[in-house]
Amino acid sequence: MSFSIIIPSRYGSTRLAGKPLLDIAGKTMVQRVYEQACKSDATEVIVATDDQRIVDAVNGFGGQVVMTSVDHPSGTDRLQEVVSLKNYAGDHIVVNVQGDEPLIPPEAINQVAESLQAQAEAGIATLCERIADADEALNPNAVKVVRDANDMAQYFSRAPIPWLRSWPAVTDVDKRASDYFSQINTAIHSGINWYRHIGIYAYRVSVINQYIQWPVSAHEQAESLEQLRALDNGVRIHCAESGCNIPAGIDTIEDLEKVRQSLAQ
Repeated sequence: MSFSIIIPSRYGSTRLAGKPLLDIAGKTMVQRVYEQACKSDATEVIVATDDQRIVDAVNGFGGQVVMTSVDHPSGTDRLQEVVSLKNYAGDHIVVNVQGDEPLIPPEAINQVAESLQAQAEAGIATLCERIADADEALNPNAVKVVRDANDMAQYFSRAPIPWLRSWPAVTDVDKRASDYFSQINTAIHSGINWYRHIGIYAYRVSVINQYIQWPVSAHEQAESLEQLRALDNGVRIHCAESGCNIPAGIDTIEDLEKVRQSLAQ
């Protein structure tokens, strides 16, 4: 199987400035992500950035980097510029590895690429994992996914889907939250599953080229989830349960310190 990895990497971050160049046990974050990606079966790994400082850093450790436009509204648009520059064929598979996941397992990268290759009717493949408790199910930053019997995504949401019919429709927010926590934990222990979406994607290049031509969809705008634009335009997204544990990415200084401590040990 032949596939490429593209790592979008932006210097600007609202919550953690200069994130790609932050030090993690003697290496920058972008180098950590790049090295994990290189452990996969990908034929090439490319960092896509709009910042010369990141270009210099990647060149410094011998990585491959492409300078892209500063005007891209999303990471997918940045991917499309790279696949266009590289002149990939429409059926070539590209895996988008997030630039803030220095502990991304190579096995997860291989799994998502293999899933897309095996699913001829899918244009995108991604991963999910079971949610273990109500805190995560009710956390809007943990994106939930509902799948059909063939592991094709039906919808992604920040809300706790599926919704339990037994949940009370009360107006007291604190009471409602308390009831939801209790019932979700009971449901999880009785065999009802919620799934958290993991933000790693494999695309067919033809889908990337189509995606950037579609306007932002109503669902995408409401949930602030780019993958809903693909669903709204008829693209099938295969969403397998991850075969390995995938550590969370780095969004805050607290996340950064946890990863630093983990690697130090």
